Parts: sequence; structure tokens; C-alpha cells
Amino acid sequence: MRIQSGDCGRRCSQSAGPRENHVIHHQTSAYRGLIIMTTGVSTATTAIAGDLKPTIVNPKNLYDPTPNGYSTAVIAPRGARLAYISGQGGQDSTGALSPDFAVQVRQAYANLRAALDGLGARPDQVAKLTVFVVDHDMSKLEVLTRNVKETFGAALPAQTLVPVPKLAIDSMLFEVEAVVVLE
Repeated sequence: MRIQSGDCGRRCSQSAGPRENHVIHHQTSAYRGLIIMTTGVSTATTAIAGDLKPTIVNPKNLYDPTPNGYSTAVIAPRGARLAYISGQGGQDSTGALSPDFAVQVRQAYANLRAALDGLGARPDQVAKLTVFVVDHDMSKLEVLTRNVKETFGAALPAQTLVPVPKLAIDSMLFEVEAVVVLE
């Protein structure tokens, strides 16, 4: 949905000023039943004009997830193309899987990095991760958090962890998929 300045049909204090401010202001409207709020968030890391990096949003009135290796939300800039990376497991270049969870996680993130390289993308262009963990328990969070922080630094993507009883390959313990904002 594109909103041009003045064509929204609402009275608004944002009608004056740069068109981008008006568009962002109106992204607080409903979209397919969801309310999307992108203004008034004082902890947003904003994209530079012309830069297609995602904008990280961690509202101050919510728990700060950054110590745990993720962000609350990430906004893909208008006009950006998205790429979807299939789940990357912990297989090495021969297809072998270590029985060790930490080794599989480290290798899966190395595989994700190789997929990003294949797209000509960087870790700071990842908007969303979905991770699948076999027989998840709290002891695995430290391994997951460490690997995410090593891979993404301060550009922590939004992330969802899904505990599962099993993955596609019997000995696979971890899988990560990603949504990437391409430049």
C-alpha cells in the first residue's frame, strides 16, 4: 500500500513536511487486520535515505531482547527486494552432522553466512530469522545467543525460536531460515 501526501483522506498534523514523514506516519494504519506502528518509537535504528538496510525497532515499553540476540521488529525499507533463505542445518561441506548441538549451531550459522554471500548480502541485511531447535530447553539459549551475536553484531534481526520434536534429518538438532533485504 502506498500513501501519497494528502491522498489519505484523514486530517493529519503530518501533512506538512517531507513526503517520507507523511508516509511513515500513515503506516500506523491497519493492514490485513494488523496494526503497524512505526512512529513514536524512540529506540528505532533508522535507515539512511537511499540505504536499503532494515530498520531495527525495540520499543522502550517492551522487554529489551537484545541481550538475548534478537530485536522486537525489523522494517524492510520501501522498494526493497526480499530473499528467503531455506532452513540451514549444521551439515559440513561433506553433509556430515556432528552429534553436538553447539557444533551444529555454529555450522548452521556458517552455512547461513555462505548463503548470504551467494546472494551478495551481508548479515546486517537479515530482517528475520526463524530457528528450529530439537528438544529445546533453556540450557541451549546461551549457545544460540552467542552464535547470533557473533554472526550479526549489533544488527540483530527479529527472531522466532520454534521448539520441535524432530527435523528433516534424524540427527539434525538445529535449523535456521532467514528473510533478507537485498540492495
